[in-house]
Amino acid sequence: MNQDKKENTSVRTRQGVVIRNAMDKTVVVEVMRRVMHPAYTKFIKRRMRYRAHDPENACNVGDVVLLVETRPMSKTKRWRVQSITQKAVEA
Repeated sequence: MNQDKKENTSVRTRQGVVIRNAMDKTVVVEVMRRVMHPAYTKFIKRRMRYRAHDPENACNVGDVVLLVETRPMSKTKRWRVQSITQKAVEA
């Protein structure tokens, strides 16, 4: 067993839409998921908002981004923008 290099296979990732980018090197990303209601067996939407580290300030509002969990960077920031999946359509 190789102890020099561990492969972290349990890295959590999320995909969501940037809803705010007013802060420096930080974006707010909203992740929507659909869950089935236990009693009514109807799909309902649940959302979570994550603050993510964006070191290059490359994200704009409306971009679809891929987040990866990382060490705590501040009081509320525990995610990092790994890549921009889809750029926002500019009107």
